[in-house]
Amino acid sequence: MSSALMIGVSGLRGVIGSSLIPETAARFAGVYGGWLVEQAKGKPVDVVVGRDGRAGNAFVHHAALAGLTASGCRVIDIGVTMTPTTAVMTDHIARETGSLGLVAGMELTASHNPQMWNGLKCLVPDGRGECGSSACAPPASVAHELVARFHAGKVGLASWDRVGSVVEDDSAVEVHLARVHAALAESGVADDPGEIGRGLNVVLDSVNGSGAIGGLAALEQLGVGEILQLGDSDSGVFSHAPEPTKENLIETARAVHESQAHVGFAQDPDADRLAIIDDKGRYIGEEYTLVLSTLAALGAMKRRGESTAGATLVVNLSTSRMIDDVAARFGARVVRTAVGEANVVDAMKRERSVIGGEGNGGVIWPRVTYVRDSVAGMGLIMSLLNGGSTSLSSIVDSIPAYAIVKRKVDLARKEDAAPAVEALCKAYAAERIDTKDGIRVDFEASRAWLHVRASNTEPIMRLIAEAPSEALAVQILDDAQRRIRG
Repeated sequence: MSSALMIGVSGLRGVIGSSLIPETAARFAGVYGGWLVEQAKGKPVDVVVGRDGRAGNAFVHHAALAGLTASGCRVIDIGVTMTPTTAVMTDHIARETGSLGLVAGMELTASHNPQMWNGLKCLVPDGRGECGSSACAPPASVAHELVARFHAGKVGLASWDRVGSVVEDDSAVEVHLARVHAALAESGVADDPGEIGRGLNVVLDSVNGSGAIGGLAALEQLGVGEILQLGDSDSGVFSHAPEPTKENLIETARAVHESQAHVGFAQDPDADRLAIIDDKGRYIGEEYTLVLSTLAALGAMKRRGESTAGATLVVNLSTSRMIDDVAARFGARVVRTAVGEANVVDAMKRERSVIGGEGNGGVIWPRVTYVRDSVAGMGLIMSLLNGGSTSLSSIVDSIPAYAIVKRKVDLARKEDAAPAVEALCKAYAAERIDTKDGIRVDFEASRAWLHVRASNTEPIMRLIAEAPSEALAVQILDDAQRRIRG
């Protein structure tokens, strides 16, 4: 992976001591703080700051605090917390503590990027513009403005008498888990959320990231009878490559099998993504996370006597068509957006979506937060197991299966992806094409699709194909790569 500084809709990321240095982190935080102060129009600004705890983040933490306070913001430092926890805490302060000003959030994380990376992720304030009424990733218009200000060196600096302050608050995890419990009860997923995990044996791999604290607390409060936690240290030194993919979770899958667990959960460092291993020790991956969570949410609606006909689910273009199969069971409809959490959230709010997210293990359940949330996902999925009387493997096997194959191609610049997309548009002109984010090609006759796009977080081009068989998916990718090369 390139060590270049990445700045865009997902915030800022770079390699510690190389592309990411103290001045860069402080400047980006100052740009964000200055923008917030402008939006507040004279009212006070609070920024909730959490971090994923990865080793080497001390200077990023202090630089971010310096940039935000220098711009006139008061920082509420909530320590090592999951990204969804930071979002929930931001909403909590804005709605329930009677804040008289603007409340925003920031998570210090590089998400699934390798150990040497770190970054700053913005959560736009409650009620801001296109993003609606809850803290979430900034919409494209805001993200592009922040990027432009960063490159222009437009850092907001307050006068000496308006410099902000820092206060610490250790209640964020408690606030987040209380919100998850309320959502599970109010939605009808569980009469008593504290009993969802009763009788279950669960393996949790937190990769020594923020889930080591919040993820474990969540399982305990959901009543899980037996928990084997891997990567449970607060050292921030990842126990394996942090992206929760099959090749990185071999030992986790083995632990699930050997401990005869009902389910295994694997989080990424900031715990907004969740991968799953079933009771047979099979890595069933991240694509099933949203599918199973949706099955639980729609099933609860039906049990409560609510109509699911026409209920809307919002996912991105790279998400498995399994979500369409689950939607069809309940008469729901699927709306697809460009890849990116902000794009999904914007459509979810516009469509009043019941649940949504991305096929990378990202569940967005509006009853809790408009940010991807591994804790909400764990609660929803465990509710399907009925205390262990229903096996996860049987539920998975009841869902039509597809093979999804992903590849990455390194790019010198993100802009180098454009010629590849143009070539594919010409090559597949006879198929159904969507170009809102790179190119998605739907091969209706074979129930397969291809999506090719530039990554928002890494200097790479992503190629994804899904088909009823792995052989067909590989064939589609091979053909696409040949056409890209010309």
